[in-house]
Amino acid sequence: MEINALPQYDMSDNPTGCCPRFKPEGWDEQTLQFKDKLFVKAKTRSLFHIPINMGSVFPKTFTAIGKAGGMPDGEFIVMSHDTSAWSSEHYFSVKKDVLGQKMVKMSGDYLTKVFEGPFKNLPDWEKEMDAFVNDQGKKVKTTYFFYTTCPKCAKFYGKNYVVGISEVV
Repeated sequence: MEINALPQYDMSDNPTGCCPRFKPEGWDEQTLQFKDKLFVKAKTRSLFHIPINMGSVFPKTFTAIGKAGGMPDGEFIVMSHDTSAWSSEHYFSVKKDVLGQKMVKMSGDYLTKVFEGPFKNLPDWEKEMDAFVNDQGKKVKTTYFFYTTCPKCAKFYGKNYVVGISEVV
């Protein structure tokens, strides 16, 4: 895969009007290479790793990205990382600067793995990501998760796909 490219994500397949239907093909066990890839960074509060204000932060961030014309065409990801039991950081891929938002550029090599199941499996998925990365002869620097659908949309689609993305060294 070329630098800064992401697997395709069909944003138009969206019968819920909320989260597009996620198709895992092309996302599992991939290598992503970022060089100054542009993201909007947002933070949420948590209570013992359970998001409290994600339902307000995500729509606000998506609205700002949309108004700025920053939504990438066919390539999209939100990489989320718990910084503690009380907060999380979220990195929304964008194609240009979004006024009024914290912008960051990320560089590095990342390995992906697709999981399916309830969010409570996250600790197990983190262990599986570590084992997968180690099997590739690499070490995990940071692991992020791409929650491809909200809980309501996951119920509608009958699948809850989550993509693990580990920055590796």
